[in-house]
Amino acid sequence: MALVDDMGAAGPKVLDASTAHRVAPDWVYGFPELTPDQAGKIRAARKVSNPGCYPTGAVALLRPLVDAGLVPPDYPVTINAVSGYSGGGKSMIAEFEGDNGPSFELYGLGFEHKHLPETQLYAKLTRRPIFVPSVGDYRQGMLVSVPLHLDTLPGKPSGADLHGTLTKRYAGSTYVSVMPLENAATKSGRLEPEALNETNMLELYVFASDKHPQALLVARLDNLGKGASGAAVQNMRLMLGLE
Repeated sequence: MALVDDMGAAGPKVLDASTAHRVAPDWVYGFPELTPDQAGKIRAARKVSNPGCYPTGAVALLRPLVDAGLVPPDYPVTINAVSGYSGGGKSMIAEFEGDNGPSFELYGLGFEHKHLPETQLYAKLTRRPIFVPSVGDYRQGMLVSVPLHLDTLPGKPSGADLHGTLTKRYAGSTYVSVMPLENAATKSGRLEPEALNETNMLELYVFASDKHPQALLVARLDNLGKGASGAAVQNMRLMLGLE
């Protein structure tokens, strides 16, 4: 990057897929749906950092609610997530595909997961969230969930309030869909992580209780799609001025 910077305007545009520059102030964060003007910032940028898979889901759920004042920036947020083993890199892939991996495991239990800084920054949280990632014995696909006690939030919003805010933010989005508040997953009480594999789609859910002041926000995506290479292609097309 020092060589590219020395080239000035003659240097190439760079899209970095690592974690090295995701919170760097002179890099544009490559989540086009972050704010209404983020795609334009990516289009004009010379240096873009591709988001992590877990932060893509968490930030997509939380940022609109923080911007709307429904979730305070200092709220004690907990993020739980499960991913297919392909998100763990070569060693984890070898472990699971060699039949040495467990059926399910928690990891990152030292509270220092590499995705925490970007999640906190782009969700606009002033309090460091607790992030509990996990991996299952399947190749790809992920669920990112955020439980909320609605009676601890300002104004005690309903699930419909949260859902309406997310719906308004992502209205017209090509790749991010806010699923209906009453949907088949709500009725069955289940949601599986692999439905969006091989796509660049991101689905957002709000599950709320009529009986208890509680809600669960869930993002579903392919950790190798919208959580990685799909997002990279989307960003490259913006940076190159393609449709």
